Amino acid sequence: MRDTERKQDAVQTSDQRWVAQAAAGDESAFRELYRSYVRPVYWIAHGIVGAPADAEDVTQETFVTAWRKLPGLELQGESALPWLATICRFQAANRLRQRRRDQAHTADGVDETLPATVSVEEQVITAALADRIAEEVGTLGELDREIFRLCAAEGYAYQAAAEQLGVSHAIVRNRLSRVRTQLRGAVKEASDA
Repeated sequence: MRDTERKQDAVQTSDQRWVAQAAAGDESAFRELYRSYVRPVYWIAHGIVGAPADAEDVTQETFVTAWRKLPGLELQGESALPWLATICRFQAANRLRQRRRDQAHTADGVDETLPATVSVEEQVITAALADRIAEEVGTLGELDREIFRLCAAEGYAYQAAAEQLGVSHAIVRNRLSRVRTQLRGAVKEASDA
């Protein structure tokens, strides 16, 4: 088997392997899942709650909840992102409810950290967009999903991602461009609906 094929096989099963190992109590496998998805989860949380500090808290709560739920998880597909995005949305909704309860019980009733424009409709739209993006990422091929994870979620440069995956710089650049176009189309389609 060539090196490229070995690397692609490793990419194809990394989330499934990490989930299985983490479910068995392997903290280093869970750290790999965390490193892979902390940025996308943060941005989903930020899109819902609006405030960076709350988004950080929701992100941490998402991974704490994920750690507790791992033993019973049967990963659908090969990416853990849709599962984590679902947990994140629930945690973010809980955070918004808590902020509203806190606001209702304060003397002045004004919370300046609460975004003035976060309506229930916008929360639903943001959650729907996050769902649509996670769903679309789940349909990507293994190499495309890994390129997206490395470049978009982890901030790798094209060359660094290419070296990590054992492919050329041009493959990373072209596939990432195609993936971004596909995701923009999915977002536009979801927002037009």
